[in-house]
Amino acid sequence: MTLVSLSDVGVDFGATTLLSGVTVTIGAGQRWGIVGRNGAGKSTLLKVITGALVPTRGSVARQPNLRIALLDQHRDFGAAATVWDAAAAGWKDVVALEQSLADQAMQLAELGEQVTDAILERYGRDQERFAHMGGYDYHARVDAVLQGLGFDPVDARARPLASLSGGERGRVGLAAQLAQPADLLLLDEPTNHLDLDTIDWLQGYLADLDETVLVVSHDRAFLDDIADHVLHVEARTAVAYRGGYSSFVTQRAERRMALDRQVEQQRKFIAKEEDYIRRNLAGQNSSQAKGRRSKLARLPRLSPPPGEAGAMALTLEIADRGGDQVLVAEKLSVGVGERTLVRDASLVARRGDVVALVGHNGAGKSTLIATLLGERAPQAGEARVGGSITASWFRQDLADLPLDKSIYDCIQDVRPLWARGNIQSHLGCFGFSGDEVFRSTSTLSGGERSRLALALMVLQKANFLVLDEPTNHLDVESIEALEDAIEDYEGTVLMVSHDRAFLRELATRVWAFDGTRLEDFPGPFAEWEQRAAQRQAERDGVAAQAAKAAREKEQRAQAAKQAEQKAAKSKGGDADRRTKQRAADAAERAVQERETAVAELEEALGEMQMATGADAGRRRKALEHELAAARRALDGALQAWTDAVEAVEAAK
Repeated sequence: MTLVSLSDVGVDFGATTLLSGVTVTIGAGQRWGIVGRNGAGKSTLLKVITGALVPTRGSVARQPNLRIALLDQHRDFGAAATVWDAAAAGWKDVVALEQSLADQAMQLAELGEQVTDAILERYGRDQERFAHMGGYDYHARVDAVLQGLGFDPVDARARPLASLSGGERGRVGLAAQLAQPADLLLLDEPTNHLDLDTIDWLQGYLADLDETVLVVSHDRAFLDDIADHVLHVEARTAVAYRGGYSSFVTQRAERRMALDRQVEQQRKFIAKEEDYIRRNLAGQNSSQAKGRRSKLARLPRLSPPPGEAGAMALTLEIADRGGDQVLVAEKLSVGVGERTLVRDASLVARRGDVVALVGHNGAGKSTLIATLLGERAPQAGEARVGGSITASWFRQDLADLPLDKSIYDCIQDVRPLWARGNIQSHLGCFGFSGDEVFRSTSTLSGGERSRLALALMVLQKANFLVLDEPTNHLDVESIEALEDAIEDYEGTVLMVSHDRAFLRELATRVWAFDGTRLEDFPGPFAEWEQRAAQRQAERDGVAAQAAKAAREKEQRAQAAKQAEQKAAKSKGGDADRRTKQRAADAAERAVQERETAVAELEEALGEMQMATGADAGRRRKALEHELAAARRALDGALQAWTDAVEAVEAAK
């Protein structure tokens, strides 16, 4: 079933054409990865799909009543006050209905027997609608998503949204989109601000979703794992490919080779036809030459495949070789306030190492880097940079970039003797060309700021590069250019990244956070991943066995308790029955005694009927009173015996 279909869609902004001739069909249950250069039009394409932007040309068809959830790069939480409220923003209609049902329930309780049929009917209809809208499930769904993205669902109900950091707000925005009921989920750079473990969770969550998913991402490993289609936005159009990212790379290369051959064949054909026309236009074959000229004029020209214009072309050089021991930490402890992030770490980075520093968000990676480079004092131990080592730090927040200068001036401050041509040539290697170099840094996008920071880093020619999330805002082509530069780099690299493809390609050593311990793994990131997965599987297995053993122990204890209770009940029941039987027997004997007493009094009274005299009269009256009392006692004994017999029957 088709959810969205774009046919020959084009988008213009003034005289500039951003997209043209885009045709794609998105089916139910498909997983699409959308890739392309920064500024190519990926986010614009998402707006066209949602209907937020009407295309200049072409048509867009959507399934009626299609529910679309869009996670854009700019999170807006509306009036939400807490983290949980923000994550549940997509359920606002259900939340309102839930409150209405609570108010109606109170009204029903207040009215009591005076409630009308109309009120009851409305309450029933709203309950059915609440169930149909997922009202009994949405709390669990929001909680599960928050838990997966690293939030405590209970704490999230009271935690103010205003207390979150930028990265945490990004994760809350992602939670809101994932928890929202939708048929089509559109995610724009969802892995930004996520650590490796959370990315793994997100992959699993998306794999289990029934919804159709479209993801704009520069994370190649993520796209390889989740996508079954790739839409490549390039040269003002978009081309669809089947398969994950790796399959897309192969198909794109084959497509470009085929197009190159077709263009070359057409070029040769045109040259041959033009030569024929020149030689025969004024001769005997003039009519044929004119006919060929007319056909040639109508022939659609094939365009060569687009190149990589605007992609970075950087080379990382070193001014000095430096020593073999680049960075040394001895029994280093790092902390913030009373909290210890790293305890007793002893590490060595040697010349030529490419070290991946990995850990969950909040583990303290940036704080550790600042301590290793001497910008923060350690809690204990020592960290030092080796002799003749010059470090250059690419900060995640790009705080070193000035906000009040032009791109051109940033380079000129570092290279004051360079001519204008040298500066523009250098900036051209990082995708800045023409008058664009005179833009203020305050107007730059995240990707442009990252490229400028790299342009400045290259000029330092440091022999020790510290890269803290360098790929966060770069497109795939720029990431691949950075990979190539690092592979050829002769210095040492310490890097933090959530891009697993980037780490797999480059890292020769891994420093991994394990609580407050820092593990030094002397091997590539791919091997560390395998080992970490095995260790996690072992931990999960041990935990599962422990949980199973605990359940079995609890079951045995519960069974023993139930058996004990049953035995006690059985024992107590037998004793109770014996007690009640004895009471019944005693009651029966009491009845017999009362019956005997009544019989004796009746016989005595009968004998006194023949007696005369005053004493005999008094004696008869006394016997009558005694007989009446004996009969009342007999009635009571009979009732007591009846009750005792019933109690015995009930205890059986």
